[in-house]
Amino acid sequence: MSGPIVVLAVFEPVAGMVDALREALVASIPAVHAEQGCELYAIHDGADGVIYMIEKWTTVDDLDRHGAGEAVAALSRATAESCVNVEVTRMTPIPAGTEEQGLL
Repeated sequence: MSGPIVVLAVFEPVAGMVDALREALVASIPAVHAEQGCELYAIHDGADGVIYMIEKWTTVDDLDRHGAGEAVAALSRATAESCVNVEVTRMTPIPAGTEEQGLL
């Protein structure tokens, strides 16, 4: 697969540990933003108590390198006690609408 790849990662915090999880995720951002192919890497609090991360990578190869790299390993270590589950979904953008409103 070529072209951009979008990821939705859902982080479920351990009860009472959402602040610690959020802090660990925020601390990981500079290292990830410096990685080749990282176009978007942003976290969001959900009303349901989980934290959502939306990512966009230039290619699947870039995303695969990220997944096997030190930044993800460090994030896994940093969230080991504050995160009970992570669900990652890879998606291929469907170009529709305007560039400003229809593409991620």
